[in-house]
Amino acid sequence: MRNYSVAIVGPMGIVGRNVASILEERNFPIKDIKFLGTERNKNREIFFKGNKYYSETAEKGSFTNVDIAFFCVDSIISKTLAPIAVKEGAVVIDNSSQWRMDKEVPLVIPEVNIDALYNHKGLIANPNCSTIQMLMVLKPLHDAFKIKRVIVSTYQSVSGSGKYGMDDLINQITSFIKNESIKNSFYPHEIFSNLIPHIDEFMENGYTKEEMKMVNETKKILDENIMVSATAVRVPVFNCHSESVNIETEKPISPEGAREVLSKFKGVTVIDKPLSQKYPMPILAKGKDEVFVGRIRRDFTLENGINLWIVADNLRKGAALNSVQIAEALIERNLIKGD
Repeated sequence: MRNYSVAIVGPMGIVGRNVASILEERNFPIKDIKFLGTERNKNREIFFKGNKYYSETAEKGSFTNVDIAFFCVDSIISKTLAPIAVKEGAVVIDNSSQWRMDKEVPLVIPEVNIDALYNHKGLIANPNCSTIQMLMVLKPLHDAFKIKRVIVSTYQSVSGSGKYGMDDLINQITSFIKNESIKNSFYPHEIFSNLIPHIDEFMENGYTKEEMKMVNETKKILDENIMVSATAVRVPVFNCHSESVNIETEKPISPEGAREVLSKFKGVTVIDKPLSQKYPMPILAKGKDEVFVGRIRRDFTLENGINLWIVADNLRKGAALNSVQIAEALIERNLIKGD
């Protein structure tokens, strides 16, 4: 087996740390690895597979002899640095939203649209976390029943905002326990004991960018003809996103038929015994690679409609794991060079 030179850009962030952890868990074929961050984080200690590394500054020249670069940084950094990495010979797998809707850049969920990788030009985009877990469930249903329309409401954990979002919730819980005044320092409102129907910036059409990501990414990845309406909500849960999804299909669909199709799809686990209080929840999905689906039931307002409840670890399948799986798929299909 070939081995590969790997770089993680943004190794100190939540997603970057998860990428490193998953590479180690899955025994990814690494020849050497470097951790690239900001000048401020230069020479930070990082442990990987029992060895000590020191972070370096991500800049021009950092990607010479790098085969695969996992970008776990924001769109502004990716916009500048990703083209440099590609020019220097690395294949970039980018977790930001910068390149997702670029027509020249594949937007990939390996279980859903793996063939898109064959058209890559050195840059591959990782979809939005909420889109990934939804399409993992919709893909087999679309293949079997042809989805026409999707209405989705997301219940997104604070880890989706990174460290600052998690700190906001931790600090507010601490203040509540101490009977102190609760203050918000990151979100526009307090998140403890609250729900905020506002993720990312609002657009002129009344939707947020997060909601429109789900609309546009679904069309690019799965089918441009699917109509999607999304509402994204931040909830006081530390990790794992949940989604309430309603779909309308062209072909007749039943809960039994949906369960059968979903139970056979790799990466999806059906937990659907509500009378025994068994259904997907964040505490069950945390740290897991699968996407969990349950509460599968008929929508009696439609001729061909069902409702679903979907939960997944947004830091794993929603981000880091999907990135690593993209790299593994590139290797399996000989779409990337190595030693």
